[in-house]
Amino acid sequence: MIEVAIHRLDARLPLPEYATAHSAAMDIMAAEALAIPARGWCAVPCGFRLALPAGYEAQIRPRSGLALRHGVTVLNAPGTIDADYRGEVKVILINHGEDNFAISHGMRIAQMLILPAPQWSWQETDELDDTERGGRGFGSSGL
Repeated sequence: MIEVAIHRLDARLPLPEYATAHSAAMDIMAAEALAIPARGWCAVPCGFRLALPAGYEAQIRPRSGLALRHGVTVLNAPGTIDADYRGEVKVILINHGEDNFAISHGMRIAQMLILPAPQWSWQETDELDDTERGGRGFGSSGL
C-alpha cells in the first residue's frame, strides 16, 4: 500500500475513507455548510491538503447517489489534483436540479481515486499506422 501525506485542516472531519472493503475510491466530505442554487455551481472546501507522490494524480469523481437523487455532480469530472498541488482540496459541484441544494458540514460530496499519471513525450512523425477504424469519428464504432 502506498502512503500519501495528508494535512487535516478541519479536525472535526474524518480523513477520506473507503466506504466498503472493495470500494475503488474514497469518499470526501464538505468542510463547510452551504447551498448551491438551482442550476448553479460552487467550489466546496474539503478540509484537507495532500502531498501526492510524483507520478500520481488524484481524480475527483461524482457520487452516484447525489447525481441520481438531486442532479448534483462534479462540474469538471473527473477533476484532477496534480502531484505538486499543496492547497486545500475543493470540489466544484454543479446543481442541475430545479431547487437549491443544501450541503451540510461533513456531508459526503464526492469520491477521490489516486492513480498513476505517467508523463509522456511526443514523437513527431509524417505518418501514423493504419487501423480498421482509421479516421472515422463519433459513432463510427457502432455505438
